[in-house]
This record gives sequence, C-alpha cells and structure tokens, in this order.
Amino acid sequence: MSTRLTALTLPLASVRVGRPATFAAPSAAAVSRPWTSAIRKAEITGPVWLDGLNLAGDLQADQKNHGGPDQALCVYPGAHYAYWSQQLGRPMLPGSFGENLTLAGPATEHDVCLGDIFRLGEAVVQVSQPRSPCYKLGLRWQTPMLPKWLQDSGRTGWYLRVLQPGHVAPTDALELLERPYPAWPLTLVNSVKYEQRENLALAAELLNCPALGGQWRRKMQGRVAGTAPLYDDASRLQGPVAG
Repeated sequence: MSTRLTALTLPLASVRVGRPATFAAPSAAAVSRPWTSAIRKAEITGPVWLDGLNLAGDLQADQKNHGGPDQALCVYPGAHYAYWSQQLGRPMLPGSFGENLTLAGPATEHDVCLGDIFRLGEAVVQVSQPRSPCYKLGLRWQTPMLPKWLQDSGRTGWYLRVLQPGHVAPTDALELLERPYPAWPLTLVNSVKYEQRENLALAAELLNCPALGGQWRRKMQGRVAGTAPLYDDASRLQGPVAG
C-alpha cells in the first residue's frame, strides 16, 4: 500500500542541459584517447520541456549505459559539494558532476527513497535508481579515483524517470506526492550494491521492488541467479585500458 506524504520539498539550486562534446585525454589517465561526453552542462534560466527521455537540449553520448526512460534526469544534492570541495582542494559548484538538477538545502540520499514520486513544475517524476558513477567523471576533473570515491562514500546522486511530461523551471522544487516504498532509502539501495554484495537475500528483496530501474534490476538479477560477478565495477570506474 502506498504511503501518502506531502512534507518533503526539495528546492533546486540549478537546472542544466548539455550535448555531447569530445575532449582530449588528460595527461595522467588510463584512457589515452579523446573521449566524448555530455558531462559539461550549461545552466538554464527559464522553463524547459521535459519529455520521457530528456530535458529539451539535453542528450547522452553513451546511450548504452546512460539515458533511457529510467535515467531521464540526473539529480545531485548540493549539500555534498562542500565535502567534495574540501576533499579535492578546489571549488566544486552546481553542475560539477554533470547532473541535470542540483538540489538546494540539506536533503541527500538519506532523505529520498526508491520509487518516491515528485511533482516538478508541470511534470511528475519518480526515483528509479542511484547513479552509478563512471570513469568520465574522473576524466573531467583529472582525478581518476573520483568515481570510486563517490561510489564508496554513498554520495552518488540518483536518477528520475518521467511519469508525466511537462515544463520545468529553475524556480520549481521537487514536491513529494507519494512514497510507495519507504523501506528503501537510497542509502540502503547503494549499500546493497556496493557494501553488502554477498547478501543475496537482500539483493532479492531489492529486485522485488517494482520501482527499481532496469539497469540495476539486471544487476540484481545476475547476482541472485549467480550469473554475474559480485565485483564487476572496474570497467565502469576505470574506463578503457590505455592504448
């Protein structure tokens, strides 16, 4: 049974869109060839249309691993940026991690559950899965370990699917309409994938959550069936081998 809630409102610090661009490989990186990504996104100042796949003007370069209905919007808590600024010794500002929506205020993965349904301007969106950080984030900041640091810290951000298209503006907020799966805060969802990899019973419970996005669902299916290794993050975190 769904739990109806109205108390959680997540204001936005910025809304961003970007198209794929190609960049030279950093000098100190495993990837020794140019790389293409839409990770550098520009801030928008007015309303923008959100359809079932993207904000207008936004597109993913690697559509095998990014994008699709379960990854229409990437959200990152602005509350994490002070931590990363200190860790990296440089200012980390909204948009630094290639997200579409940067949250203002203190809300993080602790406060949001898998399957949460929010109104965002004219649109209605749903939390589908945490973000699985990839090596291109490390390339952008010439810090190869950064994706793993995000993963290990739990400060991953998350994705939204679109239940109802509509216009979205930077002055809007994510307003919680429904919390159908309160047992699955995103901190626990991340823990199942990264910290409790050998707990197959918990993986099976997560697999049974109807809101779980397809990418994570396939991962849990492989674990439960014994057809996927428990430790299989290397290619995502490190990227193609140099040369």
